[in-house]
Amino acid sequence: MESVAAEPSSSVSPAQLVADPYGVAARLRESGPVHRMAGPDGLPVWLVTRYQDVRQALADSRFSLDKRNALPGNYRGLALPPALDANLLNMDPPQHTRIRRLVSQAFTPRRVDRLREPVQRLADDLVDALESRGGVELISEYAAPLPIAVVCDLLGVAPADRRDFRAWTDVLITPDPARPEAAKAAVGAMLDFFGGLIQQKRENPGEEDLLSALIAVRDRNDDQQDDRLTEDELTSLAFLILFAGYENTVHLIGNGVLALLDHPDQLAALRADPARIGAAVEELARYDGPAPLALRRFPMVDVVIGGVTVPAGETVLLSLASANRDPQQFGCPERLDLARTDTGHLALGHGIHYCLGAPLARLETEIALATLLRRLPGLALDAPRDELRWRPSMRARGLLALPVSFSSVLSRAL
Repeated sequence: MESVAAEPSSSVSPAQLVADPYGVAARLRESGPVHRMAGPDGLPVWLVTRYQDVRQALADSRFSLDKRNALPGNYRGLALPPALDANLLNMDPPQHTRIRRLVSQAFTPRRVDRLREPVQRLADDLVDALESRGGVELISEYAAPLPIAVVCDLLGVAPADRRDFRAWTDVLITPDPARPEAAKAAVGAMLDFFGGLIQQKRENPGEEDLLSALIAVRDRNDDQQDDRLTEDELTSLAFLILFAGYENTVHLIGNGVLALLDHPDQLAALRADPARIGAAVEELARYDGPAPLALRRFPMVDVVIGGVTVPAGETVLLSLASANRDPQQFGCPERLDLARTDTGHLALGHGIHYCLGAPLARLETEIALATLLRRLPGLALDAPRDELRWRPSMRARGLLALPVSFSSVLSRAL
């Protein structure tokens, strides 16, 4: 058994992982299952790279998401006030089980399927607005507005109140070390917003929106105390649904479009057989998913991964990007293959922390991509490929911009 290193032993830096996530992951995966390196905050982390190890750890109850199980001084995450921090990303059972049960009813496949027509209308409205332009920046004008509108409608956020969400979440996902005040300001703005929104919904509840339903659960006067939300849990849950409810979908759409443009044969095959869009989204998620890493975890006991002992309380990062390109699990993993039969990607997680909004993310991405391919003939990249820039973050894999051109826009009805 390998000994535990006192200091980071890998020469790989966070910047290298961001710049070349799949190339670096392949080298690390080949050289060993677990690597001790410097994390995004400069503190040592353990990076797990191989599919079977990652999948097993995702479902292993010995790994905690609760920051209180981190060794003192071992983890330096984003500082959030309790009203935003008491969310599912920082919880273990039984608290996690209780809160997830309350909100999961909004994301069942049946309920999500009811959103198909509204999401399709949103996608078509966005394409209609592009009709006369011949080219656009696709992230800001399509990939982001669509899921933002969907999750805001789900929560009951009025259109006039949606303008700042993207800027706030950008600051939190990719904080600038030179401007710590920006993150603090974004957190304060979000806390004020959600406090005001919850008060508004208390006074004038909506008939169908999720936030009004969660407030009713919080405020009800009955004996089912185990199903009650605290005020901090209510605010944090609203924050999480908004924050996580659209960000991954933005990148899934943007990365998916780029992957298809990079592989004209696969793009042509999907245009020829649009019914394959569901399988295509799964392969696109595997090939270049929105989250390179799973949520950080803290072993509650010493855990052996691939023959390496990881001490209790240290920070563990599970590389979804590396696992999804592991040749021990996927044949020719570096190749985009929309007809792939070896499935089982981990882009949306695994186990009890599997992405709560996965059915909605899949629906939105299917509709977003299918609408683009149907209505924008001649869709093409409108910038040199090597000039595209990605978010400088280990937390999110997404393009800063995706300029595209198209020859015309077809009408909604074909």
